[in-house]
Order: sequence, then structure tokens, then C-alpha cells
Amino acid sequence: MKYILNKKHWTSIALLAVMMISSMLFTACDNSDSDGGTIVISKVFLEDVNSTVQDREVTFARLGQALRIEGSGFTGLKRVYINGYSTYFNVVFVSDNSMLINVSADTPTIEADPADRNTIRFVKDSGETIFKFDIRSGKPAITNISNTMPNAGETITVTGTGLTEISKVVFPGNVEVTSGIVSDEDGESFTVKVPSGVSDIGGSIFVQGSNGGAYSPAYFNCKKGILINFDGIGTQGSWDRASMILPADLESAAIGTGNVSQGKYAPHRPAKIASFTAGANRQSEVWTAGTGVDNWRTQFAASIPASTPLDKVAFQFDIYVPDAWKDSGFLKICTVNNFNGGEWAGAVYNYVPWLIDGKSVAFQTTGWVTVTIPLNKFYAWSKEAFTFETVLAFREAATYQNFGIYFENSDVKLKDVLGNTSEVEFPAKATSVKVYTDNWRIVSLDTPVYNDFAN
Repeated sequence: MKYILNKKHWTSIALLAVMMISSMLFTACDNSDSDGGTIVISKVFLEDVNSTVQDREVTFARLGQALRIEGSGFTGLKRVYINGYSTYFNVVFVSDNSMLINVSADTPTIEADPADRNTIRFVKDSGETIFKFDIRSGKPAITNISNTMPNAGETITVTGTGLTEISKVVFPGNVEVTSGIVSDEDGESFTVKVPSGVSDIGGSIFVQGSNGGAYSPAYFNCKKGILINFDGIGTQGSWDRASMILPADLESAAIGTGNVSQGKYAPHRPAKIASFTAGANRQSEVWTAGTGVDNWRTQFAASIPASTPLDKVAFQFDIYVPDAWKDSGFLKICTVNNFNGGEWAGAVYNYVPWLIDGKSVAFQTTGWVTVTIPLNKFYAWSKEAFTFETVLAFREAATYQNFGIYFENSDVKLKDVLGNTSEVEFPAKATSVKVYTDNWRIVSLDTPVYNDFAN
């Protein structure tokens, strides 16, 4: 199978053609008539027309990238195998001392035969040369961390793409882990035990694997962003209302496996409520203290500039659901205390974890996991591009600046969830599901860019 070059790669090749013609004297035309002796490789260059360095000497390449290989003896070249994969090359761009070739997207990487992995094999009638050279898949990326505020010693799962053979994880505070890392063969996840000494200021984690390095969003262990943890950070607000979760309703027994509870936490069906009836909203509620106590502008001035786009700011919380949660009930996250319940509009977000791809799927956790909701997912700010200033100003203008969560148990219409015209509806059912949350926080989703090259 021949690998078809895309427009970018053809452009890269075209830019180099003139250089090659002058330096090679186009000895490639003699390939069929002579043999230049043993192939010797001296340097490999990455050709990238979109880089500030378009012709860069490298020690590795990724799938799909264009390479210029320098050396001698290329005359008479018949075949090239990258990681054991027969790779197409155009003889027009081969001279005795240089050639152009594109690393096929079909080239195996970690699944290559160990004897072939990270090699380029050049074959001609008089013999062959094997050159050691790292071949990597696409750049790795982190899309989720199972718990972004775990206890030291607990294991977390990091998911994403290209996370193969992770050999190093660096936590905020430059705390490095190089052992006990278990990587998924497909590069979709790895597990690692959280060390002690991780910075409470928080930030990104950095990982290094066979595909290179990657950063997570800057949301790991961001204790500076906590709105309330029910254990002294932040202040709980409450008043006389049957649905109110009072400080006395909080629980503190150790619960969860793997990632366990941290002191007190909020039970969204407290012991005083036996079950939630069907078709009713605002069946339980828990709040921060609000006006005169909560001051987001001051709290986040140093860490999240007001000009930050809302897709780069998120509300995070940790959740534990020990039994299957399915078919009915959701958490309404309210940015201020100005809602009666039942809203699918305004400065709220309805968290319905059991609704996946339009179907009811049981949601359950063995331990505490982190939920991340970008602020641009809140309905009031989901249609246009807003900044964090919009949220700050909205809260400051509110009479009741409490931040809170309702448990609601009304019908769920798919059109409200997805914003489309679906007629699918999930009628509410009575439920006694147990849902616990803790460590409510505002975090940055800014992700540092990892560059393969220092310059």
C-alpha cells in the first residue's frame, strides 16, 4: 500500500527540491544503472513548512512527518522499511547523498517487531543498512484525570491519547514519579500513585512516554480554588427550609474505595430525607455563605485573570455514587441563589451523569472521582464567547451571591440536554439514590504547550 502525501507534505517537499537539485546534482537519475556502495546515514532532518525552523535536524519523527535524510550511497536504493513497514519514496527525490521520505501513517510503533522498532532499514542490491531512529505516534494528550484532588498515596487514572509507555510523571511542586506507572497498551490511559509533597497551589501534571511529553490542564490539586470543602475552607450557608442541607446534615464517615472521602462532605439525600418523589424540583439544596462572604474576584485575581475565556475556566467537584444511579434525578449547579428549580436556562448547569449518548446508563463510582464543567457550558454563557469577567460581574450584581447545588427529580427532556429538537423524554421516577459531593472549586483549564524542541 502506498502512502499518499497530503498538501502540507508536498509543499514541504517542493520547498526543498531546489536545495536538493543544487546539492545533489541529481545523481538520482543513475539509480537504475549503478550502485553507490554501502549506505551511510549522517543526519536526519524534519521538514515542516509551518515551523519557524523548516529544516531541523532531529533524533525522532512522528507518523505522517516528512524527513530529509543525509548521508552517502543512496544510489541504487530499492526499498526503505520504517519500523519494518515498507515505506513509499519517490526516486526523483533521491540522490547519492540525500533523500526525502514521508513516514506513513500506517507505520507500526509500539506494536512493531522489537527487532524492527525504532529503525529505518535501507535496502539495495548490494546490501542493506539499518539506522537506529525513534519513530513515534502522534503527540500525546491528556483529556481527563480521574481525581484531581486525591489524598497522597492514592492511585489516579489519567486518560487521553498517545499515552504509551509512560516513564515519568511530574506533579505540581516538581514532585517526580518514575516507578509504579502502569500504561494501557493502546495509549488511552495510565495509572500512577500520587506522591506526598504535591503543591497545594496546584497546576498541571507533566508526563513523558515513548510518544514524547504532554501537560494536563492546570487543575491538579488546586486548593487555592476551593469554594467550600466543608472542613474549614469556605463557609456554608443555610436557612430554615425543609430541603436545606444544614451543617448538622453533613457526613464524615470514611467512604469510597481507592480514592476515599476527605473529612466532611455533602450528602445530597441527607438522612432526614428517605427518598425523592418523582416530578419535583429543588428536593435538597446546599449552599455557600454568599453575599458578604464569598468574593470570587479577590480569591481568583492572582490565578485566573478576569479576561480569561470561559472555556478555560471550570467548576470542579468530587463525587461519590456508591449505588447505580439511573433513569431519574440530576444535580442543578447554581452560580447564585436566584432559581426556583426546573430551569434549563440561565446561569445554571444540570449535571445528568446517567444520560450517555441519549440513553440512560447506570452511573456508579467505586471511589471519589472529579467532575469538571467548563463555565461556558452553563446555559447563560453557552451561546456566545464570554470571559470570566462576565461571571464575576453577574455574581457581584446578584442580591444573593450563594453558590449551590440542588438535587432535582423532574422529567428530563433530551432536547433540553442536547439543545436539539429531540422528542425523547425520561419521565421522573421516585428514587432513593445516594449522591455525595465535596471540594467544590473553580479551576483554570489552561494547558501548557509542550514543544518537542527546545527552540
